[in-house]
Amino acid sequence: MCGIIGAVAQRNIVPVLIDGLRHLEYRGYDSCGVAAIVGGTAWCARSVSRVADLEQQIQNTQLVGETGIAHTRWATHGAPVTHNAHPIFSHDTIAIVHNGIIENYENLREGLRTDGYQFVTQTDTEVIAHLIYSLYRGDLFSAVREAVKQLHGAYAIAVFSKDQPHRVCGARAGSPLVVRLGQQENFLASDTLALTGSTDRFIFLEEGDVVELTLDGVRIADRYCSLVQRKIHMVKAHGSAVELGPYRHFMQKEIFEQPQAISDTIAQTDAFDPELFGSTASDVFNEINSLLILACGTSYYSGLTAKYWLESIAKIPTQVEIASEYRYRDSVPNSASLVIAISQSGETADTLAALKHARALGHSHTMAVCNVVSSTIAKLTTLRSMTHAGTEIGVASTKAFTTQLVALFVLAVTLGRLRGHVDASLQAHYLKQLRHLPSALNSVLALEPHIIAWAEEFSCKENALFLGRGMHYPIALEGALKLKEISYIHAEAYPAGELKHGPLALVTEAMPVVTIAPNDTLLAKLKANIQEVRARGGQLYVFADTDTRIVNNEGLHVIRMPEHYGLLSPILHVVPLQLLAYHTACARGTDIDKPRNLAKSVTVE
Repeated sequence: MCGIIGAVAQRNIVPVLIDGLRHLEYRGYDSCGVAAIVGGTAWCARSVSRVADLEQQIQNTQLVGETGIAHTRWATHGAPVTHNAHPIFSHDTIAIVHNGIIENYENLREGLRTDGYQFVTQTDTEVIAHLIYSLYRGDLFSAVREAVKQLHGAYAIAVFSKDQPHRVCGARAGSPLVVRLGQQENFLASDTLALTGSTDRFIFLEEGDVVELTLDGVRIADRYCSLVQRKIHMVKAHGSAVELGPYRHFMQKEIFEQPQAISDTIAQTDAFDPELFGSTASDVFNEINSLLILACGTSYYSGLTAKYWLESIAKIPTQVEIASEYRYRDSVPNSASLVIAISQSGETADTLAALKHARALGHSHTMAVCNVVSSTIAKLTTLRSMTHAGTEIGVASTKAFTTQLVALFVLAVTLGRLRGHVDASLQAHYLKQLRHLPSALNSVLALEPHIIAWAEEFSCKENALFLGRGMHYPIALEGALKLKEISYIHAEAYPAGELKHGPLALVTEAMPVVTIAPNDTLLAKLKANIQEVRARGGQLYVFADTDTRIVNNEGLHVIRMPEHYGLLSPILHVVPLQLLAYHTACARGTDIDKPRNLAKSVTVE
C-alpha cells in the first residue's frame, strides 16, 4: 500500500524515480507524484491517473533534478484528487511523501493552525510537512528527528528541503523503508523492488530509524536519536520479477509460477525436522500445547486450511483469528501456545499489531510464515518459515497462498512427528506427495482452456456462490475472494452443508454455484448438496476428482481434476479457482493486476 522512492545523485534522477514508481505500481494506488530540486528551485508534478500519465507530464515539461522524492498514494485521509496527492509541500520549501496513518494528526493540526499554519489538503501528511518546517533551522536531519518524536501511528516518510540540495531524509515506524547504496548517489524506497539496478547493497532500516542520504553516504539515528551503523545486505536483482514475458498479466504469470514456487519452498525439506523453523524450534515445539494463527485476507484462509491439517495430523488444538479482530477483543491468553503470524509481505499492519498484542499478553512463542525474509514480522518472531514464492506483483495473491499452504503442511507433519502421530512410513508418504506436487499442479494448469470456456459464461453474471466441505471450505472462500477482487462479481462461499440454512434462497438459474468436489470422506454428503441445488434450477460448475462419478448433465457442468491428492488436495483445487477468476476478469475487461480500491501490501488499518 503506497510506495516511496527518493534519491540524491549528480545526475538527473527523475527517470530513476519514475522507474521506481512503475515497479511499485503493484502495491495499489489511486494517485502519484514526483518532486525534485533543480537550480535551487523545487518543482512538483502529480497525477490521479497512472504512472505513465505522470511520466508524460514530466516529459512534456522536460523537468529534471538531482535530488527528488516520488510516491504512489492509496487514499486514506482525503479523496484521491490532485491537491491531496503526494509530494506535499510546506511553504514551498519542505517536500514530503508518506505511507501510513498519523493517528494524532488532528491534535497536531490544531496546534499548527494556532501557530498560523494554513492547510490546503485533507491529508494527515500535510501535518508532518508543516511540523518539520516549524522545526527546520537549516538542518533537515535534525528537524526530522525532532518531528517524528511527536508522531503517533505507523508511517514511512521521505523528505527534502529545497534549501539543502543533494540531501533526502527518511524515517520509519511500522512501515518498511530500505536504503540502496551507490557510488556518489544513494536511494531510499519502500521496497527493494523499486531500486533495481547495478548495485545490490541495501540497508533495511529498523523500527524508529531516521536516515539522511547525501552524495557521500548515509547517516542513521535510532529511535533514541543516537547515531548507529546498520548492517549492509547483499540483495539479488529482481529483474525477471517485473517482466511479463509471454503472459497477459502478472496474475496469470504468477499462477503459472506456482509449481516452481512450491518446488523452491520445499527445496530444503528432506525430512520434517524442527530446525527448518529455527534453531530453537525443537525446544519451543516441545513446550507448546496449542496454536494461535493470526492473519488477514488470503493469508487467513491459508490458516483456516492449515487448522484441518494441524488438528488431524499433529492432533494439536488450533485457533485461527482474523488479525484485525483479535487485537480489539478480550481473549484468554495461553503462554503455552505458539502464535503464528501469516503475511505475504511481512508488513501487514493488522497482522503486525495483532502479533504485538499477543506478545503483550504473554505469548512468548511466535512464528512467522512469510515471503520476505527482511520483513518486520520475520524480525519480530522467534521462529519463521519462509515461503520462497518470489516477488508477487499482482494484487490478488496466488503463489503466495499456495506456498503458505505448503509451509503450514510441513509444520503440521513436523509437529505430528514430534508428538508421536506420524511414523517413518507416513513421513515418507507425505514427503513423496510434496515432491510430486509441482508435477500435479502442472496437470491442473493444463485445464486452462476448459476454464476459459466457463469464464465466458461467468463474465455476464453479477453474483456467484462457492461451496466446499471440510478442508476445502476455506478454498471455496479463497475462490470467492479471488472472483470478487478482480472481476468485481459479488461472490460468497459457504460450507456446502449450510445451503439449507439460508443460501439456498439465492439459488436460481441466474446464480452460478461453483463446487469443489474431491474424492474424500465427505463426497456422499457433497453429492446430496449438489442435488439440492439442481432441484432448485441452479447452475452448477463442479471441479471434481476423476473418480467421483460426477458427470456433465443438464445444469451440471464438470471439469475433471487430474488426480485426488489426499490431504494436499486443497492446494490443487485452489488453482482452477484462480484461473476462473482471472479469465472471468479478462472477459470483463477489468484492471486485473491493480483492481480498484485495493492494495498489495496493506500497511494501514
